[in-house]
Amino acid sequence: MQQNNGIDKKQMISFAVLCLVLFGFMFYFQNKQAKEEQLKAQQQKTEQVKNAVKQTQVTNINPNVTPNAIQTASLGNNELKLEFSSLGGQVSKVELVKYKSYNHKTDNADQPLYLINKNNSNYGFQFKDKTGKVINTKNLVFTPTVNGNAVTLTADYNGAVIQFIYTLLPKYTVDFKVRTQGLSKVTADNKADFIWDYNVRNLEKGRAQEQSHSEFSYAFNNYKDYDYDGRTTMDEEKETLNWIGVKQQFFTSVIEAKNGFTQSKGNQESVEEGEYLKKFNYEGFVQMTGSELNQDFTWYFMPLDLPLLKSYDKNFDEILPLGWSFIGWMNRGFFIPMYNFIASWGLTAGWAIFLLTIIVKLILSPIMYKQHKLSAMMKVIRPEIDEVNAKLKDADPMKKQQATMEVYRKAGVNQMAGCLPALVQIPIFYALFRFFPNFIDLRGQGFWFAKDLTAYDDIIKLPFKVPFLGDHLSIFALACTVVILIYTVMTSGNMQQPQQEGMPNMKVLMYIFPITFLFFLNTSASGLSWYYFVSNAINILIILVIKYVILDEKKIHAQIQANKEKPKTEGKFQKRMREMMEKAQEQQKTQEQIKNKKK
Repeated sequence: MQQNNGIDKKQMISFAVLCLVLFGFMFYFQNKQAKEEQLKAQQQKTEQVKNAVKQTQVTNINPNVTPNAIQTASLGNNELKLEFSSLGGQVSKVELVKYKSYNHKTDNADQPLYLINKNNSNYGFQFKDKTGKVINTKNLVFTPTVNGNAVTLTADYNGAVIQFIYTLLPKYTVDFKVRTQGLSKVTADNKADFIWDYNVRNLEKGRAQEQSHSEFSYAFNNYKDYDYDGRTTMDEEKETLNWIGVKQQFFTSVIEAKNGFTQSKGNQESVEEGEYLKKFNYEGFVQMTGSELNQDFTWYFMPLDLPLLKSYDKNFDEILPLGWSFIGWMNRGFFIPMYNFIASWGLTAGWAIFLLTIIVKLILSPIMYKQHKLSAMMKVIRPEIDEVNAKLKDADPMKKQQATMEVYRKAGVNQMAGCLPALVQIPIFYALFRFFPNFIDLRGQGFWFAKDLTAYDDIIKLPFKVPFLGDHLSIFALACTVVILIYTVMTSGNMQQPQQEGMPNMKVLMYIFPITFLFFLNTSASGLSWYYFVSNAINILIILVIKYVILDEKKIHAQIQANKEKPKTEGKFQKRMREMMEKAQEQQKTQEQIKNKKK
């Protein structure tokens, strides 16, 4: 019987029709999306006007202070450049000296990297005076004094002296002390409300990817427990937070309270376009002693570098989203150390990923060998399976399935063994999905036409946006899709097709998978696409080597015949499956008998 080792005419037609439907769906939504974008543009103009009004309100939050009257003080070292504003005594500018942000105009990372600038961060301590009037320190005017690596900002409110003392330390750290004197004459409160409004800036090329990685992060239970929220609101009114931070893809701003924040709550809102990604609002209480606010805090404006985060011993390494449980262990214990080891040889990032892929494939080679051997065995016994299907063409589907399983059992073929490689690949895939867009050592590392392996490459730009695809085509993603399609064609020839009517053609579904994979990879990190291109190219090479060098179909056929002669012991799983099928068959017969009696 002729074997089907590729795509037949009907499958080609089905594949073409599905592609036409898919692209028809895209272009159908194109005009709709254009109208939506016009509406968004109008809304954006309105929002810009509102923001301009809000910005003016923030700058002139105290009606007695004009913008020209606001003083600033600066501190800096080889890691941070800071600026402090006399209005509110706040950190008004934070630049990470060793890093650059992406410039959408030049398509390069050539801009200074500011976490805070242009009033995108606004914080203060709020309490009520004895008349019930709400006072917030962000409205007060402070006088700055610089002394070495420290800035002291002093304000006076109705005779009460409030001091904010900032000291710039190594390791992206800013010590922040709050001291008051005479505040008890102004207020009777025993706690102050810390309010922080923070609009995170777009620093990376992939806006959607960076936006999805921007979220609240916080620790509690004496730094032992960690949690995050990246979607809507956070509510931790029962826990005392040791620190609260807003993380982005590669950087984070964190404030630590030595005595903790209580009754914490916050919310976040995505910004679709423009300079900012998300708007964050946080509120938590700090204790006052005798109506005086004397508390110690620490600001951290730091890159998400794993060794650096671990060095603080404050559970900061949990901020880096490398995955939970076993997934996180794979990244921390294998992929990151292995990549660093290979990169230490002086190789560029792209070639380090290439060697990392080969090492992973070598580790998985025994499993892959078993998979392809199983595939070869199924190909050898395919004529027997086809013969069974032909004999039982009009038989009950359950009986046909039992006969097919009996052929597999006699030949010593365990179909379930083919699931193992797929199951092993799932955690590896997810670990790499977390690794490539979050590993800061790859940030800004180019390879061939990709300028940054943590973002997509977009040499092929489209004149319009395609739903779920974007306004570009990634070459790495296209290349990866092609090799996956070739691999699918090479492996689908041995796939047994369902004989029951109405069942989908599994081969056609397998050919659709690479196309859907393109949509996923097109806006993902190009390093991930490069890894899977190499991985699937190696898969193709392995298949050819196993088929033409290692495995001998004649020997496999002889082994199958020898297996048939051996007495077979029924495994627990096979026994359970047989019993289930027999039980289902009996129930079906009973139902048919009942129907016949009614007739």
